[in-house]
Amino acid sequence: MSAPKIALISAVTAAIAPARDALAADFPGAQVWNLLDDRLLPDADARGGLDAELRSRMERLIAYALDGGADGVLLTCSLYGPVAQGLSSQKPVLAPDEAAFADIADAGFRRVLVVASFANGRDDSVARIGAALGPDGPALTGLAVPEAMAATRNEDHEGLVAALVEACRPHAAAHDAVFLAQYSLAPAAAPLAEALGLSVVSGPASAAKALRALTAD
Repeated sequence: MSAPKIALISAVTAAIAPARDALAADFPGAQVWNLLDDRLLPDADARGGLDAELRSRMERLIAYALDGGADGVLLTCSLYGPVAQGLSSQKPVLAPDEAAFADIADAGFRRVLVVASFANGRDDSVARIGAALGPDGPALTGLAVPEAMAATRNEDHEGLVAALVEACRPHAAAHDAVFLAQYSLAPAAAPLAEALGLSVVSGPASAAKALRALTAD
């Protein structure tokens, strides 16, 4: 039997490597198929958000992946997550962070530090976790780390880890977990967890584990 084929649908190149590496670590038998539409975010910005045409465009990309033999699909851009969540499919089609949100709920974390590299990403992620987990979910603190954005743009892994550790350390005692709200931050998860002594949840790792379970015979 051939290895499961997992299609990654991305809007930015920075999300591809973290998703691919998470699959390599947590779903090592998977074949990775990358689909990139680098106009998804600029067009959404120009239209003021996710409109009907852009929803249809993402649905066509998902259909293309499934028609092409994908056994599972992972969207790596949170803006388009609602398209995946509203889709009916016999094969798993995951929004970027839905598996991570489920992991946070299952772990019973009560105080989660939500970390992004820019304010809008922080606020969006806090709102989405709150909506997904409801009033019984954990208390959330949002944190924006602009230095992390510069590090990811420069592909500076050590700089990324250092920026996140420095920003998160003052908040560590008041939280029992950290959620990295962007795929581009996920490569720092393991060293950040070690430095803070906290659990660190990231979308790519949670999604890879979920896809492995969902595509198992």
